[in-house]
Amino acid sequence: MVHRRELEGRTLIFGVHGALWGNAMTWWDHETGSIWSQPLGEAIAGPLKGARLEAYPVTFTTWGAWVEAHPDTIALDAPAGLSGFTLEELVIVVDFGTEAVAYPVQEVQRLGVINDVVAGLEIVVVSDPADPQRWSVFSRRLDDEVVELEVEDGRIVDVRTGSVWDPVRGLARSGPLSGDILDTMPGFTSFPKDFDTFWPEGRLWRP
Repeated sequence: MVHRRELEGRTLIFGVHGALWGNAMTWWDHETGSIWSQPLGEAIAGPLKGARLEAYPVTFTTWGAWVEAHPDTIALDAPAGLSGFTLEELVIVVDFGTEAVAYPVQEVQRLGVINDVVAGLEIVVVSDPADPQRWSVFSRRLDDEVVELEVEDGRIVDVRTGSVWDPVRGLARSGPLSGDILDTMPGFTSFPKDFDTFWPEGRLWRP
């Protein structure tokens, strides 16, 4: 997960607090000593209790899938251990504050596209037909129009115009909407049990 460190005009410096909350990491900020939940990006104790950091779009994928889509990426070359789990065991979480929804990765990969509405916002969760290890969350709204995407002949297309969309960048590559770009929305992966812990009122998407 990636959060913006700026809050109400000041940039916070974070450190690892050491304790777990809900079986997940906590941070502390050097400026106020407040304690933060890593999955929620929210202060759970201290002067900033209740404050929430802005989430940025992020993806959990394989290095091969990432570097193919982003060949100019610069990465830290350091030894790393094995994660012990696979992407298929996780859910993709879309949390807009008033509503959070979890999309099982296996269902996203099976269907290729899930059109949904979260907290009143039209979104789509997409798995790249060429490599299901790549996934993205986009807004489906283009100005006053809302697109509905589907998989057709191994491509992501919108139902109304048949325009073909890049599943990684959200760019219409051909068709009447060619050149239009869908906004990337914050989404991140979680274990199903952790979703139940941190978003007990959340919705688990089902076909």
